Amino acid sequence: MGSLFLDMHNRTSLQQKIVLAVFFAFVFLPSEVPAHGKTVKDLLGRVVSVPLNPRRIVALAPSVTEIVYALESEGKLVGVTTYSDFPERAKALPRVGSYVHLDLERIVSLNPDLCIAVKDGNPKHVIERLESLGIPVFAVNPMNLESVMQTVTTIGGLIGVEKQASGVVGDMRRRVAAIQSALADTSARPRVFFQIGIDPIVSAGSGTFIDELISMTGGENLAAGMVPYPRFSREQVLNLAPDVIIITSMARHAVFEEVRAYWNQWPGMPAVQHGRIYLQESNIYDRPTPRLVSGLEALAKILHPGKFQEDH
Repeated sequence: MGSLFLDMHNRTSLQQKIVLAVFFAFVFLPSEVPAHGKTVKDLLGRVVSVPLNPRRIVALAPSVTEIVYALESEGKLVGVTTYSDFPERAKALPRVGSYVHLDLERIVSLNPDLCIAVKDGNPKHVIERLESLGIPVFAVNPMNLESVMQTVTTIGGLIGVEKQASGVVGDMRRRVAAIQSALADTSARPRVFFQIGIDPIVSAGSGTFIDELISMTGGENLAAGMVPYPRFSREQVLNLAPDVIIITSMARHAVFEEVRAYWNQWPGMPAVQHGRIYLQESNIYDRPTPRLVSGLEALAKILHPGKFQEDH
């Protein structure tokens, strides 16, 4: 034990805290890690040893938090990232930093028996450090609506709630099919500018969740192209002449009123002429969770209101 503390004395402050956190977690806390585990492949193809029935999960992205709640397994969550804000009660859980700036010391102190990570955003060096400390990290990589469903199914199997996962995915598929059926005979192709950045003006290009939802609802994404999140000048947007402008913003209505007033200066734009500028919640369009289907439904009603008159 003396050599251990001598070694700790020579480490950096962060390393000291991590080692102490691990020491106290395993010495003074009752072990909740199941005695038996299993070896699985995560959605990046990595071989990971995980507990058979994980009881202390840290979700390393807001999307993972939402999925665990959708699977009615929130009781297993002991830590989430800063912007895990849905459902509302997720805000009460311990924070472990943002998903791109994870607090390694805080994660370790929560004594997790499993962390669930995302490829897009979580720093690789933090994941490797967690694994070196004996904490299993299972990674997911949802890239489109279909792979979101796969992610839900996989996480459900990972944490032992296959039935709930099957129900969630079944509901998603039914709702997608209903939208597809409602729009099956629609030939209209509204030209859509989906604004996700205010200053500078930023939209969502090809390969994004937003682009997929626009395509699935029969719209034409005016930002489609090689750049996932292209920037535009005011003149470029005016020249595109969108039929519909959709604005998402964390600030919601305050920013919306400013942006709507900004675009209304150009009444020659079709979206302005026909009063088709909309504010939408960003998370239902760009967060890879079951709520993407809510985004699909909302977008379908915006682009083709005549098909959904019973909802108005």
